[in-house]
Parts: sequence; C-alpha cells; structure tokens
Amino acid sequence: MAPWHLWVVGIATLLFNAMGALSYTVTKLGMLAEIGMTPEQIAFMDSYPAWVSALWALGVWGALAGSVLLLLRSRLAVAAMLVALVGLIGTTVYNYALIDMPASMQAPALDGAIWGVTLFLLAYARSMRAAGVLR
Repeated sequence: MAPWHLWVVGIATLLFNAMGALSYTVTKLGMLAEIGMTPEQIAFMDSYPAWVSALWALGVWGALAGSVLLLLRSRLAVAAMLVALVGLIGTTVYNYALIDMPASMQAPALDGAIWGVTLFLLAYARSMRAAGVLR
C-alpha cells in the first residue's frame, strides 16, 4: 500500500511540473505574445538552438512523466527524473554559462524552485523504490 505522502508529493509535483509543460507547449506553439512576453523575450526564446530545445523537452517532459509514474507507483519514476535532471543541467549550463541571458528572462527564484523540486522528486522516487513502494 502506498503511504499517504506519496499522493501528496505526486499531486503537488504533478501540478508544478504541469506548469513547465504548459510553458514549453506555449513556447513551441508560438503563443508567447498572448501570455504577455515582450518582443525581446520572444526573440530570446526563438533563438534557442535545437539541441537546447531538446534538453528543455527532456527536462520538462521527464519531470512530468516522473510525477505521473510516481502516482502510478512505477519504478520508472526514477529513470524519468534522471532524464529530467539531464535536461535541467543542460539548459542551466546553456542559460547561465554559454550565453548572456537578458535580464528580463532571468528568474533565479523560479530556477531555484525548479532545481529544488527536481532534486527532491528524484530523491523521493529513489527512496520509495528502495522501500518497495514503486514496482
């Protein structure tokens, strides 16, 4: 039987990670002006090379899958979160070490929250797998 906290963690992280999936989807559908982004911000997002977009996709969809798989009590939640971590590392290195990100696109608190949730969910999924909760 799954402990009560699995449901709390699973649902809370699913909602958090769904925001990232929405952001990614809105960006890829070219709807950034509709959500209030400036032309400078849109140009920055449009300038992402394909390999960075691929890493962003790994991060976003891996994290969302990790939350869903946790709720399904699947041991694959750990693998999904490792994929998400690879994507997050790649996009972070690109944004903060390889380019000059415009000030209007910097969001250290959000970036910290994304890192915190990703690392927490990876550790939590690993602990639930070790405890035999995930199959």
